[in-house]
Amino acid sequence: MALCTSAWAQTPVELSQFEVERSSEEVSITAQLQFELSGAVEEALLKGVPVYFRAEAEVLKERWYWYDKSLVSASRQYKLAFQPLTRRWRLSIGTGSGAGAGQGLALSQSFDSLQAALASVKRISKWKVAGAAELDPTVKYRLDFRFQLDLSQLPRPFQIGVIGHTDWDVGVARSVTLVQEGAK
Repeated sequence: MALCTSAWAQTPVELSQFEVERSSEEVSITAQLQFELSGAVEEALLKGVPVYFRAEAEVLKERWYWYDKSLVSASRQYKLAFQPLTRRWRLSIGTGSGAGAGQGLALSQSFDSLQAALASVKRISKWKVAGAAELDPTVKYRLDFRFQLDLSQLPRPFQIGVIGHTDWDVGVARSVTLVQEGAK
């Protein structure tokens, strides 16, 4: 499959691997992110403040006469929290965020170290973004992918305190053109 890509990054996150597969059944994403948390974020985690990461993917139909039309969007939320009584790290992965988080799938897992928990956050494997029924196989689409630290999920005092601090600015975005299957 031929892909045309362009990338732009906010701060210290890199995509060491990024693959979009468009098969006859689905469009899926596999990615490997590379980043380290700043001392301020680790300190907040150790004090019991959960940190939320958000991965979003949107499939757009390109139109020359108007803005691109959004056809399908998918999101994942990663909640990372330290459990002081057990001295373990808890990672919860769900679809959606906020009030709608209970409407999708959820998975929780415990880890012995922060590095092990972050390794799971940094790896996205075969994430189904769109099904075959949602896309026309002969049309060219664009997929926009974003991964970021979701500051809106932090407690209010932290939201006010992190404005303008690059320690909390974790994010990356990539846009990929999905070429028509008949053009192979």
